[in-house]
Amino acid sequence: MPAERLQKLLAHAGIASRRRAEQLILEGRVMVNGAVVTELGTKADPERDHIKVDGKRVGAPERLVYLAMNKPKDYMSTVMDPEGRPTVMQLLRGVKARVYPVGRLDYASEGLLLLTNDGELAKRITAASSHVTKTYLVKTNGQLALDQEEKFREGVPLSGKKTAPAGLKLIRRAENPWYEVRLIEGRQNQIRLMFKHFGRLVEKLKRVKIGFLELGSLQPGKFRHLTAAEVARFHKLLSIEPANGEES
Repeated sequence: MPAERLQKLLAHAGIASRRRAEQLILEGRVMVNGAVVTELGTKADPERDHIKVDGKRVGAPERLVYLAMNKPKDYMSTVMDPEGRPTVMQLLRGVKARVYPVGRLDYASEGLLLLTNDGELAKRITAASSHVTKTYLVKTNGQLALDQEEKFREGVPLSGKKTAPAGLKLIRRAENPWYEVRLIEGRQNQIRLMFKHFGRLVEKLKRVKIGFLELGSLQPGKFRHLTAAEVARFHKLLSIEPANGEES
C-alpha cells in the first residue's frame, strides 16, 4: 500500500486518535525501522516498514469495514458478555474482519448500531464533542408535563452531572405515548434514566438514526455494509481523511 503519514496510520490502526498520535510522535515514542521519528510529516508503509509505538509493533491495518445493523432486543452490543447473554457479534455471519460495536445500545433496546474496525471513526462518532446526533423512538408509561418536557430538553442531573441539551418531541399522544428523542451523548441507560427522573418508565426504545444514517427497512438481526458514499459522508462529517484500503 502507498506510504501514509504516521499519525494517520496510527489512528486508522486504532492506536490513538489523530491528535493523540501526533503527540506520541512529538514525544519520541514512535519508531520506524529502528529509528525514533519526531517529525509529523514522516510517512511510512506498514506493509514494508517496521513501526513501533512504545516498543510494540504496529502491523498493517486491516481492510476497513463499516456495517449498519438493526440490533434486536435482548442482545448485548459488546464483543463478549461475562453473563453469557447473546451479543451482536453472533449475528455477523460471513464477516471475516474483526469489527467492533460503535458505542452501545442497552440489552433491552433495539435499532441502528454501527460496527467497524476504523478506530478513529469509532472514537469520534461516540464523542459528545463531535455533536453527532442519535435519534430514538421511545414509548413511555405516561406523558410528561409541559414543564418536564422543557427540563428534559435543557438536560437533567445524572450521577451528579447534567446531561447535554436534548431534542424531545411528542409524536404519538396516548396513554402510553411515543416520543422522538435526539441526543449528542450516550451515557449508559441515559434515556431510560432521564425519563425515570420525571417518574416515567421506558417501555420500548429504538434507535432509528445516527447522524444522517437511517435504520430504514433493515430487519431486526440483519446488517448491511455502508456504501462508499455513506462512508465518505461520515468522514466529511467527522473531519477524517479517508484511508487507503477502505471497504464500502
